Amino acid sequence: MRLKEKVAVITGAGSGMGKKAAEMFAAEGAKVAVLERNEEAGREAAESIVRQGGEAAFFPCDVADEASVKQAIEGAHQRFGRLDVLYNNAGIMPEADHSVIDTSVEVWDQVMAVNVRGIFLTCKYTIPHMIQQGKGSIINIASFVALVGCSVPQDAYTASKGAVISLTKSLAIQFRPKGIRSNVICPGPIETPLMTEWLLKDEEARRIRLSRQPSGRFGRPEDIVHCAIYLASDESDWTNGAVITIDGGITSNYF
Repeated sequence: MRLKEKVAVITGAGSGMGKKAAEMFAAEGAKVAVLERNEEAGREAAESIVRQGGEAAFFPCDVADEASVKQAIEGAHQRFGRLDVLYNNAGIMPEADHSVIDTSVEVWDQVMAVNVRGIFLTCKYTIPHMIQQGKGSIINIASFVALVGCSVPQDAYTASKGAVISLTKSLAIQFRPKGIRSNVICPGPIETPLMTEWLLKDEEARRIRLSRQPSGRFGRPEDIVHCAIYLASDESDWTNGAVITIDGGITSNYF
């Protein structure tokens, strides 16, 4: 098992890619702290892992709220005794997020609060434990949209994911001398409940986007989690500050 005895904190672990990550990390031997705002989904995700013979515990957490994050991280540390991996998966992509000229300040601030402040806060309260241990791995989820422009914009989401990349690089330089690696994954379009509800229910929108995808399909959560397991494991000891794009080739497509 590649993650045996490691403790992994995963945000947004109640559904989609976060839930798949929790399941796959547990299958590799990790003890999983399921952080999730939706209490029912979070409890079920943790209980499902336990039913399958893994070890997991649920901690309610709104990543945009400092008190909530602090309580969840400290609870996870108290429960498991150490924190080896922080997998910042939680994120939002509101339908009302468009161009800067027609996106409300409220939507902009909401996206930044979850997608950027959320990572700031989880890192703020997890990194000190990792420093004390002398070892840790931070995995932040950005997006391929942070690397390319789009004629159908989601400017708040795009800007937030660009911030995730920049913050990750800063963490990589600050904390690697203390034994902590920080890396970022930029997924392409992944078929999760979030994306399906926002986009893929429209068959024409689906067709247009698939026409840009050299692999002929959208990504699956496990396509991303396989990389995250590598970054969480000791195999990636010399991987730090990396921006790893897993997108089926869409960002390499000229037209």
